Amino acid sequence: MTSAHPHRSHPYRSQRIRTLVAIGLIAVLYFLVPVEPGVSGGHLVWRSALSTLVVLVVSWLIIGRVRREITGVARGEATLVRLAVALVAGIFAFALADYVIAVSYPHQFTGVTTKVDALYFALATVTTIGYGDVHAEGQFARMAVCLQMLFSVGVLATGVSLLFSQLLDRTGPGGAPPHPPGDHAPDRG
Repeated sequence: MTSAHPHRSHPYRSQRIRTLVAIGLIAVLYFLVPVEPGVSGGHLVWRSALSTLVVLVVSWLIIGRVRREITGVARGEATLVRLAVALVAGIFAFALADYVIAVSYPHQFTGVTTKVDALYFALATVTTIGYGDVHAEGQFARMAVCLQMLFSVGVLATGVSLLFSQLLDRTGPGGAPPHPPGDHAPDRG
């Protein structure tokens, strides 16, 4: 049997596609941001300030999304999509900050020589896996990683918990929504 409304069989498909596209763009931008070694003086200050600003803006966005979810001010698929994208952006922002530190101050990190290394380290830190092959060695890098750990525990963990909680509440058996958005559940009695 075919439905008169084919979009209702996958009510959140466009949101999922937009989420994947947004995350893909964040990843592409992460790898395209130019970070060259050997920069000093004013350029180094500007680079450090910009990295700090990116981390602060992403943190502010995530905290705002988490607050809205907790208070119930904004609920819905679009809010969850924004939260998921903000969480991924947070990981990439910390990876970029780690890479900027590693390139600007070569003895601050052990094992961070590429952006992939920095992303690997940020993910290992956020997930609290910490293999030990890549680590902060200098005091500046350790302070940055301490901030990343606090952010991970306080904000990312809460955001991920809310995200999965809301997704589980919105799905029925087999991962499908209990009924398409805008429709009402059928009367059973």
